[in-house]
Amino acid sequence: MSASLAAALSWSSNCCLIPFQGLFGPSRSFQRIKNQKWNSKGATRGGVITAKVELKPPPYSIDSFEPVMSRETLEYHWGKHHRGYVDNLNKQIVGTELDEKSLEEIVLLTYNKGDFLPPFNNAAQAWNHEFFWESMKPGGGGKPHGEVLELIIRDFGSFEAFVNEFKTAAATQTGSGWAWLVYKANRLNVGNAVNPRPKEEDKKLVVVKSPNAINPLVWDYSPLLTIDVWEHAYYIDYQSRRLDYISRFLEELVSWEAVAARLKAAKAKAMEREAEEQREKMDYESDEQTSSEPMQMYYDSSS
Repeated sequence: MSASLAAALSWSSNCCLIPFQGLFGPSRSFQRIKNQKWNSKGATRGGVITAKVELKPPPYSIDSFEPVMSRETLEYHWGKHHRGYVDNLNKQIVGTELDEKSLEEIVLLTYNKGDFLPPFNNAAQAWNHEFFWESMKPGGGGKPHGEVLELIIRDFGSFEAFVNEFKTAAATQTGSGWAWLVYKANRLNVGNAVNPRPKEEDKKLVVVKSPNAINPLVWDYSPLLTIDVWEHAYYIDYQSRRLDYISRFLEELVSWEAVAARLKAAKAKAMEREAEEQREKMDYESDEQTSSEPMQMYYDSSS
């Protein structure tokens, strides 16, 4: 295991909103990527993989969570599974338009409305795992404070009700997958329609679960917190006792500071996008009005 994994790194928040694509559907770049003929072995330049998605180590030392999450689990989970997703993704995207995109953009573009393009699984798993590591901190868990707690109480009734709902989602995700706390802006997913402006109280926190590599980015939600319930995330420490793992994650590992930073970024991004959509709507209506004005005919009366 490399020394870089053991080194403590500063936490950096991820903004988790889908990029604004305008009122009239995806860009030409998306269409080119959608039509890409994928080589399952990946492309290389001079025999060297040159795509740029990086494998980031967890932002804490590898034994920080003993005994809740063992060093052995982190070595196996990060060092084998997360590394494998990143390595395989780089092989898939090198030489394509995707190797110039961010990891989040790759996830969104290759989801393809549920008709996955080949890189989707590795891209989403790489994103999910990076987000998962940053959802935890040494000495974490317990109850949040400030706006996060206020919204949890508003949207779930109490912190205890949220905990029960999150546990249920994580425990009942059949097979492999994830449970999430997300910020939901209550928007329409219609390419040629103007999204309504929801009331502020309609923007809320919700708990969702997702199978395999799927994450809430593809549903246009902003992830704030996640737990990995793939068996490799907990089997070394808990065997088949998934619920024990979920409970200890909430009680001792969650970084509520990370959740608060993500919530702040998600709300700011939602406001920015609403303003952009309003500007685009006004431009569209202005163009429509101009094109609908009657043509004026002129003629020479002396002829």
